[in-house]
Amino acid sequence: MTAAAPSALTVLNELELDALTELVNIGVSAAAASLREMVGEQVHLSVPNVTLVSRPRAVEMLTEREAAKLVAVHQVFEGDITGRVLLIFPETRSLELVRAVTGGELPLEDIIELEQEALAETGNIILNGCLATIANMLERSLKMSLPEILRGDGPEFFELAPPPAAGDVVMFLYIDFAIRQRDIQGYIVMLMDMPSLTALKTLLDEFIERTTGVAVSQADARG
Repeated sequence: MTAAAPSALTVLNELELDALTELVNIGVSAAAASLREMVGEQVHLSVPNVTLVSRPRAVEMLTEREAAKLVAVHQVFEGDITGRVLLIFPETRSLELVRAVTGGELPLEDIIELEQEALAETGNIILNGCLATIANMLERSLKMSLPEILRGDGPEFFELAPPPAAGDVVMFLYIDFAIRQRDIQGYIVMLMDMPSLTALKTLLDEFIERTTGVAVSQADARG
């Protein structure tokens, strides 16, 4: 056993990171389409490049950006890759999201009453749609737990039971989407351990070879 686990950036090469970014963008597009079906309105959802960081760095990134209380939709996924995924919003934006999803015509007391259910359903559509699409393109299946609503600050979301491993890697995405002219910003955070990241690397290599006809080892040799 080595003294220090390799970092995410040394495990995934540039070609694999590009493939992962492509898969995430396709997954988010599919999630937006599912959300559009639910609300009956156009949904714009954009995702920047994928950032793979250590768990402590992910906590820093979230606390640097968001000082206020946060709300998260949390789900566990299992398959060739195992981990947890969270859709995180500033708590002040969660009611905006519920207003957008419900059509914006309900009185405040009804919106507050529906908040948990609407957040869980919306989060499930986005997270499930995104991860299921990625799994399908990698030709694997994925089992997702039921959504759970969490409230707190950034660090709490990264210390959920069971305790995270020291080498945990976080895929960190900033998302910006609009429903019914309401602009809502948030984050998608996926936590994986190193064995899952290694499994993901293998699946990405297979995906690259299927789509390009070139093995990653050959592409690296050419580079």
